[in-house]
Amino acid sequence: MNLPIGHLAPPPASAPKRHHSALGWFGLGLVDGLRSVATLMLLGSFIGFGALLEGVGFPLVAGMVATLLIWALPAQVILIGGIVSGTALPAVALAVTLSSIRLLPMVVSLAPYMRGPRRSLVSEAACAHFVAMTLWVEGLRLLPKVPGEGRVPYTLGLGHAYVAISGAGTLAGYALAGSVPGPLAAGLLLLTPLSFTVLMVRNSRAATDWLALGAGLVLMPLTMGLQGGLDLMIAGVGGGTLAYLVGRRLEKRR
Repeated sequence: MNLPIGHLAPPPASAPKRHHSALGWFGLGLVDGLRSVATLMLLGSFIGFGALLEGVGFPLVAGMVATLLIWALPAQVILIGGIVSGTALPAVALAVTLSSIRLLPMVVSLAPYMRGPRRSLVSEAACAHFVAMTLWVEGLRLLPKVPGEGRVPYTLGLGHAYVAISGAGTLAGYALAGSVPGPLAAGLLLLTPLSFTVLMVRNSRAATDWLALGAGLVLMPLTMGLQGGLDLMIAGVGGGTLAYLVGRRLEKRR
């Protein structure tokens, strides 16, 4: 998906004007994460993932561990599908790795907002673990308005909220699999890309943002079919770079 560049949305209504302790910022991130629209989309998507686990006979515990440690739905589906089909584990690991490479530009673009006044590799690595599409989109909207001392605990609060909801959705989907029709379970998995599209449209402000979205929508059909998630990587980085260059040229003309 493309990297939005430009003006960011105003701070969330819950952003306090006074200073908080680290625990207070963590709690605020947790609350903001649990009550966001993205949380509902995550819940529905991972209900579909849980139903998929039960449908293919994959162990629930292993599926829950995949949700906690990978927390990237496309990579999780690749992992489950590869293991169930009997693909060699090194090949499955490579496919999951290639799929997860698409998250690297998101981590890089969000990294400046996940640093406190004192640099800590451990805390920044912990924050980076939670950077998937949901935290990337919401983080670009919420984190710039959080004071420096609160950004690390606030990010960790957001990440824990999203992963907790994802785990709950996985568990619920597995338990309800018998009553969830196959087409509905597959449709729930589609909630993830649909919700991200809606969230990015909401966050778009500058011309470059809209150019990035348009470039991604045009490039995505042309790159579909590439293995290991490279279609998203090429369409996202390529479309975002093209939008950035065109946006800079438009700004210079103005």
